[in-house]
Order: sequence, then C-alpha cells, then structure tokens
Amino acid sequence: MKENPHQDRDEIKDLVKQFQALKNGRAHRFLDEDAFEKIIDYYDDIEDIPQALEAAELGAEQFPYSSALLIKKADLLIATRKYHEALEILQKAELLDSNDINLYILKTDVYLALDQQEKAVILLEEALEHFEGEEKIELLFELADVYDDYEEFDKIFDCLRWVLELEPTNEEALYKICFWTDFTGRNEESIKLHQQIIDEFPYCELAWFNLAAAYQGLKLYEKAIDAYKYAVAIDEKFDYAYRNMGDAYIRLRKYKEAIESLEKVLELSRPEDVIYEAIGHCYDQLKNYAQARFYYRKASHLNQEDVKLQYKIACTYMNEQQWTQAIKHLESALQLFRMQPEYNLAMGECKTQLGEYKDALQYFSNVVRQRPKNVSAWEALIRCLYLGEFHEDAYEQIEVALKMTEQKPLFLYYKALLLLETGRSKEGLLQLEKALIAAPKQLKKIIDLSPSILRNSQVVDLIARFKKNKSI
Repeated sequence: MKENPHQDRDEIKDLVKQFQALKNGRAHRFLDEDAFEKIIDYYDDIEDIPQALEAAELGAEQFPYSSALLIKKADLLIATRKYHEALEILQKAELLDSNDINLYILKTDVYLALDQQEKAVILLEEALEHFEGEEKIELLFELADVYDDYEEFDKIFDCLRWVLELEPTNEEALYKICFWTDFTGRNEESIKLHQQIIDEFPYCELAWFNLAAAYQGLKLYEKAIDAYKYAVAIDEKFDYAYRNMGDAYIRLRKYKEAIESLEKVLELSRPEDVIYEAIGHCYDQLKNYAQARFYYRKASHLNQEDVKLQYKIACTYMNEQQWTQAIKHLESALQLFRMQPEYNLAMGECKTQLGEYKDALQYFSNVVRQRPKNVSAWEALIRCLYLGEFHEDAYEQIEVALKMTEQKPLFLYYKALLLLETGRSKEGLLQLEKALIAAPKQLKKIIDLSPSILRNSQVVDLIARFKKNKSI
C-alpha cells in the first residue's frame, strides 16, 4: 500500500505545533523519540538549522539514552562547524550504541574538517572489521573519499576493488573504478578484475566498458573495441562506449569506423563540440575536406571561444589550395592569439602561395622568434626569402639557422642552392657535397623548390656520383 503524502504532511505539521508548544512551556501531548527525529529532519530539510538543533537538544534532554538523537545533534553541529562539540556528542553516542554506522561516518567528517586524515583512516579501517554487507560497502566508499582527500590514489583503487569483490555489479564502484584505473595506470589489475566479474555476470555492460577502457589504457585498441562492442550489444544506448570506441578507431586510423561510432554518440546524447571536432578530424584524414569543414564549423558554433577550430578549418582550405579562404579563418584565430606559432606558420604559407612575400616574412619571423630552434620555422622563412628573391637576406638567415639548429644538413642544401644561383659555383658545389654526405635523402627539398638546378651539369655530375655509390 502506498503512503499518503497528505497524511504525512499533516502529521509533521501537528508534530511541529506540539514542539513549538513544548518550547513555549504550553500544554502539549507527549512527544516520543521517533517524533523528535521527524521534527529534526523537517527543520533540517527546510534548512532551518537553529530550530533543528533546538529540537535535537530538547529531544536529547528528554531521551538522554537515545544514540539516534545524539547522532542527529552531532550532524547538525558539524553543519554549523562546531567540530569539537560534535566529537564529544559522538563519543557519548558510541557508549550507547557502537553499532550505528552513522557514528563512524560523522566522526570521519569531523576528522577531515579538522585536517586529521590519519585518524579518519584508522577509524574507518577499524570499523570495517565490525560491519558486513551494505554497511561495509558504505564504509569502503567513505574510506575511498578519505584517501582521495589524502591523495592516496592507489588506495582509492584498492577500496573500490574491495567493494566489487563484495558486490561485483555495484554501479557506483564500477563507474568510479574506471576513472581511478586510468588515473593510477593500474590497467592490468583492472582487466583481471573485470574479466572475473564478466565470468560471473556476462551481461554487466559496465564491466565490459571498464574492461575495454583498461585495454585502451594499454593501447590494445583492437581488444578495447571488441569489449566496447559487447557493452553496446547489451545496452544499445551506451553513448560513452560508442564515444570511446570512436577514439580507439581513430588511434587505429580506421576513420570510417570511427565516424560511424561518433555519429551514434550524436544520436544518443546532446551535441558536443568535441564529438563534432573528432568527426571533422576523421574526414580530414580521409581527405574529404568539405565534410571536415562542415563538422569543424558545427563544433565552432557550440564552442566559439575555441579558435583552434578556425585554424583547422583554415588547414582544410590550404589542403585544397584555397589560400584566400584559409586566410579569413586564420585572421580570426590570430586576432586572439597573435603570436601563436602554428597560426603564424600557416598564414605565412598562405601569403607565400599568393606571392605576398613581405607579409609572409613577417609571419615567419614571428615563428622563429617564438621557436628559435625549430627547423620547420627556419625552413619556411628561408624558402620565402628565396622565392621573394631576397637572396642576401636568405643567405644571412641560413647562417643563423645553421647556428640555431646545430648545423642541420637541410640548411646546407639551401646554402648550396643560393651560392649556385648567385654565381658562386665552386663554393656552392662544396656545400652541396657536404649536404649530400650528411643527409642524401633531403636533396629532394631543393629540387622541388628549384628544379632548374638540374640544368647545371656540375650539379648533375655530383649527384650522379653519389647515386652510383648508393648514397641517394
């Protein structure tokens, strides 16, 4: 039979009236211990702590041997930060009934509030020996929270594992242990634990999910995907399983399968920028740049502060050689992060491709200032100087680049190219020979930049000699 809520409300109203009469010294009916508990709970629920505390004090006076009323009083004292008073009350309550689990939970709250985590740990560890079943599980969760406060993260994992040994399908423990497995890196232990749970409860989707997540933590993506598939077979609306499966497919570069999984996430949950961005990334990798842009834009609409998405949209245009379109999005990104190296490098490349070399040089200069040892930044700057026919400046920057990058052979090639093109053939051939000895495979860089170099018979002869020696 269902309880009548109107009857309950009427009862509590009547009890509150009687309590007020008792306080004011007027005649009243006898209030028993249970009545005081209801009155305290009523005031606590409406957040009238002073009245609740007054009811607890009156109740404790009338029923001095009631551990339940003392515990409620202690709880209210904790709420008002009277921790030492609360501890004294709890010690009295313990003498009356040491088997009430709330004693240990409230004492733990006091110790944590007083920054005495060690006492809280000792208390709970001792209490675990005296309780079984649901109460033991509740204490283990409490102990896990103490360890969290104490930053003993491995012990949190141990508590949750213990809970699952007592109750393998405990949802709270299954949810929490997934996070702490990842945080502590105890993936192998998690795999063994969840395999045992699955052996006993093969239709526990959370156990399959946690098993998959542990495999994913060990980068065993194929095994992770198999386990996620079991999780979604049991619960076809398990959006987090599809989300993680999508990530595992991306790691395996199986972008079509990843898109399928991530689109399932969009069907089952509210749209999120990270999901749209991940789908965009997949299409990007599949070289379907129009679709990639479509999803990056969707992500950007949901998270307009993330300028990285503008950069990603720009990159899709760059891959299609739509330099002017790319510039529009890079300008948006650079408005907020003017010196961000990747954005400057991309903008410099767009300007170079449009023949706007002076503008491009400004952006590339920003990058080398930010990352003076970055080879790609120096290469972009020197390449731009070369294409803009600023040969003297290019030569100067090559010398700086060689110094800053510990004589990277790539810049020997650029030095050789400039020397050859400015009529210093002998010196140029010597530099080219040095470069070929140091990094023969990088020859392609200057041939792509200036194919006409192969019209120089001395250059061709030098390259042929190295090919004959199988150096290239």
